[in-house]
Amino acid sequence: MGIINFIIDNILTQASITIALIAMLGLLLQKKSTGQVISGSLKTLLGFQVLSAGSSIIVGSLTYFGEIFTEGFDMQGIIPSIEAINGQAMNELGLGRDIALTFLAIFVFNILLARFTKWKYIFLTGQAILWMATMTTVFGYFAGLRGVVLILVSGLIGAIFAVAMPAMAQPIIRKVTGSDDIALGHFCTIGYLFEAGVAYLFGERGEKKKSIEDIKLPRSFEFLQDTYLSVMVVMVPLYIVTVLFAGETFASTLSGDQNYIMYAFLQAIQFVVGVYVLLAGVRLLLGEIVPAFRGIAMKLVPDAKPALDCPVFFPYSPNAVILGFITTTIGTVIAMFVLPVFGLAMILPGMLTNFFAGGTAGIFGNAVGGRRGAIIGGIFHGFFITLLPALLVTIFNQMGFVNATATDVDTVTAALLYAWIISPLLKNF
Repeated sequence: MGIINFIIDNILTQASITIALIAMLGLLLQKKSTGQVISGSLKTLLGFQVLSAGSSIIVGSLTYFGEIFTEGFDMQGIIPSIEAINGQAMNELGLGRDIALTFLAIFVFNILLARFTKWKYIFLTGQAILWMATMTTVFGYFAGLRGVVLILVSGLIGAIFAVAMPAMAQPIIRKVTGSDDIALGHFCTIGYLFEAGVAYLFGERGEKKKSIEDIKLPRSFEFLQDTYLSVMVVMVPLYIVTVLFAGETFASTLSGDQNYIMYAFLQAIQFVVGVYVLLAGVRLLLGEIVPAFRGIAMKLVPDAKPALDCPVFFPYSPNAVILGFITTTIGTVIAMFVLPVFGLAMILPGMLTNFFAGGTAGIFGNAVGGRRGAIIGGIFHGFFITLLPALLVTIFNQMGFVNATATDVDTVTAALLYAWIISPLLKNF
């Protein structure tokens, strides 16, 4: 168990190391030279670390924005957090070992399913697998499963999602990227497909479909065709207006000695810096992982495709990412006020989810229904990703997780399906 725990805790949960090792395996299977193996593996590691650094910068900026947003608009409610569920499950229920082994089981079952079924996808977003392992283990535990049975059943359910979600998203991913080399490995995919469905119903089609990426601007505004400048023009006013609503007294507690408006301005710029770094990491990562992965596809899992985290797809439709973030945020705010009217919990908008999941959903909406589809679909997406966590609150309360819920739509769906199947057993808790 010591070696297994070490591998899980220090290797498999470190996405950059896992992907670098997979790239190394692919290069070895292709019988590349020692220099090529080392170079490809290290560049893959570096690319993912640069991507992660960009994500961390964005997370820091959005964490600040979330605080001033909540204060500025006087919001009270439940903040979804799978991290809190994970911590309580490990510390209070003693499920740490089971979650770790379920994590490993998902990875193993994923490879087996990819090898022996038509779903040829290897899910490489380690953190997402950890959250899926947490959810399936917790619900399996409350269903009465224990030991090896708990780990195998939870692992199989997680692995089915790990191959099914990329497979369902792939037709749109092919349309977005123009190739079939990579897939989407992010457990918010049901939400993306939901937005795509709404965009198909209410968006533009055929020759009428106008992509948000094709906006024609007057010559004096052509500078906005630069991805980073267009992001800046959106984010700077958003941060400054929000911090003005939050007020100097509260905002100064976050800005310290610096003027609170100037601090908000710099945080908005920091967000753009994060996007720049993230996209640089994406370019470096894709340049190495796709060629290296062909070795695995040829030897271990024929025609396998790497399912990668959502920021990898941001460079393909950057304007849709920002549009998706804004429209999803609007949808989550609407849902926050509407759902309590129907007796459900008030779920506060999560800015990190709204950016990463909302941005990716925006790509899907724009690809299927153009600008109009992305706008309408984004608002519906925001409502949808708030509704599911609100439904989960009631079930979690029965389990003893008071006023707690999670955000990733696929993990929530897995939990709700689990709860529906075992609902008679849940009445005992």
